Amino acid sequence: MKRFGRQDLLPLAGLAAAVLILFSTPLTRVFSYARQVEEKSGLSLLPALVLLAALLAYHEVRKRSQARADEAASTARLEERTARAQEVEHLVAFGQALSRATEFELIRVTIDQHLRSIAGTSHVWVLVRDGTQWEALAGDTKGSDEVLRWGDLAEQLLLSGQAREADSHRAIGFPLMVGSAAIGVLGVRTDNGALSDDRRRAIEASTPALALAIRHAQLLREVRENSVRDPLTGCFTRSHTLEVIDAELRRARRSQAPVSVIMFDVDHLEDVNDRHGHLCGDAVLAVIAKRMREVLRGSDLKCRYAGEQFLVLLPETPMAGAKRVAETLRREVADRPVPWSGENLRITASFGVAQALPGEVTVPTLIARAEHALARAKDDGGNCVRLGTEPVAPSDAGAGPAA
Repeated sequence: MKRFGRQDLLPLAGLAAAVLILFSTPLTRVFSYARQVEEKSGLSLLPALVLLAALLAYHEVRKRSQARADEAASTARLEERTARAQEVEHLVAFGQALSRATEFELIRVTIDQHLRSIAGTSHVWVLVRDGTQWEALAGDTKGSDEVLRWGDLAEQLLLSGQAREADSHRAIGFPLMVGSAAIGVLGVRTDNGALSDDRRRAIEASTPALALAIRHAQLLREVRENSVRDPLTGCFTRSHTLEVIDAELRRARRSQAPVSVIMFDVDHLEDVNDRHGHLCGDAVLAVIAKRMREVLRGSDLKCRYAGEQFLVLLPETPMAGAKRVAETLRREVADRPVPWSGENLRITASFGVAQALPGEVTVPTLIARAEHALARAKDDGGNCVRLGTEPVAPSDAGAGPAA
């Protein structure tokens, strides 16, 4: 602790002058006696005493200064140990939370709760590679021109395999690695684009656990999706789709939003199988599923309902919009032949469209109207779209084999 400051110099100088004045007579006598001793003994007593006093004063000042330095160093070490303990505590809590996060939504919550305190800033972002695209898993990606520019930075980071500063973004990116595979990037954006060594070390220590949690969630999602997807077309299975439609109808009843379905059937696929074999028929179904993914929205659910029959769920879509979608799909199928063994096979499909009635929550009745409309399209020669507007009992329409 500092005992005296600049504001104390004047009072101290006054005190020293007062002491000299007060003891001037005794000091004069001491100096006179010292000179007498020097004359008798031939020794320079007074300079030696002054030098000794100066050395003692200097030693005392050095000792006090060293004590203050030792105290400051001890305080700094204590603060460093406290900071390290907090850092370890944050990392342990982050790792424990990630171990319980088996889904991406839980990982997002964990990042928001823990990673910002580890990084020392709220401007933290995480990008995850989804095939050739980048998905913003969590955090602040608005500091640049949206996710694509961060994706460009992420590509550079993954190529280098180590943390890297991005001057144009004032950010530092840390690749998320599982073994030798790069699955994403953790980014930290600061005001000056720099991080302290302690912060950098803490962030680097957090990346392995985050990368493992993300990869675990990816694998679980793949397993779940594979269990409810048709392996040939990649579309959802019938049983899963019926559950989703049931939930969507209940949600639409509460929100008063329209819901429509499209059911379509590939025309004369049996003839294709007879002439070219079942492998060709499978190729036709796979191509049609690919074109569905190209035309439909990501929120539209695509289902292989039975054999060559497909079902599409269109949330928040009225009958008129569903009809336009069906016409677009019909043209995509009819106008683009399927190549097979040097031939271009012209394929067509028939479509039935139905919209959920107000307050309707029964899946079979909605499916029945779509199937009835599809049957009329078949009766009308195929390669057309028909609307199912009249109520139809579920038993009046064929249910088809379970997928």
